[in-house]
Amino acid sequence: MNIEDQIILGIDPGTTIMGFGLIKVQNRQMNLIQMHELQLKKINNHYLKLQQIFSRTIGIIEEYHPDQIAIEAPFYGKNVQSMLKLGRAQGVAMAAGLYREIPITEYSPKKIKMAITGNGNASKQQVAKMLQSLLKIKELPKNLDATDGLAAAVCHFFNQGRSEIIKSYTGWQAYVNQNPKKVKSG
Repeated sequence: MNIEDQIILGIDPGTTIMGFGLIKVQNRQMNLIQMHELQLKKINNHYLKLQQIFSRTIGIIEEYHPDQIAIEAPFYGKNVQSMLKLGRAQGVAMAAGLYREIPITEYSPKKIKMAITGNGNASKQQVAKMLQSLLKIKELPKNLDATDGLAAAVCHFFNQGRSEIIKSYTGWQAYVNQNPKKVKSG
């Protein structure tokens, strides 16, 4: 695949709102395709939320045919239950990409903020404003989850070819090879 011409899907996983954004890269220039969010607040069952995340991610993949997926890695919080749910949401989104054999790269929230603003401690609003400037976005969404997903895609574009990326998977076998302790052999 030529990194000069590709579509990158960025995902900010969540069990309340999943933000996502797509950019098209041509001749090393980024253009916004779409940014949006999947609202999950009204779904009371956690497993149904996961099903919706998987289904919507597959739908985005089928509609836009991304060449790469960049996903925000869960940050470490004090609430173990929240971390578990967030990790599941991320895993389900990753599974959808792996199911369609799309390479996936994880980035820490700090790494994404640093790539977009130059400051790893930037606020969501600062990231959104910088994306607005970079991609000539007329109006920012009310919730910034969509811009967080878009930020993951832009971060991936800025970091392609660099070796300090957190983790990258090209398929199930790559995931298994890089995570032997997470996989049981039978």
